[in-house]
Amino acid sequence: MGAPLRYEGVHLAEQARNILDAAESASRNGQACSEMTILIGPEGNIRMVADSDWPLESLARHHGAQSAYRVSENTGRIRVEGRDGVRRCLLESATPSRIARLLLG
Repeated sequence: MGAPLRYEGVHLAEQARNILDAAESASRNGQACSEMTILIGPEGNIRMVADSDWPLESLARHHGAQSAYRVSENTGRIRVEGRDGVRRCLLESATPSRIARLLLG
């Protein structure tokens, strides 16, 4: 059996951005974005939970996670919610139509 995945201490917003970038890349390559929660324990162990209906904070507490990220998609917009103790962040990708409106003024 392989070694468990480990998390190297990265700032909450930076890690959320890395996760959003990965989800956007997968979406651009035709992969469907299903809801996924990424839990990171105090020792850096990573646990991934698919399609959980638990609130992010409750799921993190239940599993003893230090930080948690939830990836979801709705109408072409990918969203990453992150929590680490009392800190929170929320990142969302722009839809292609929103990008076009911004570029065309």
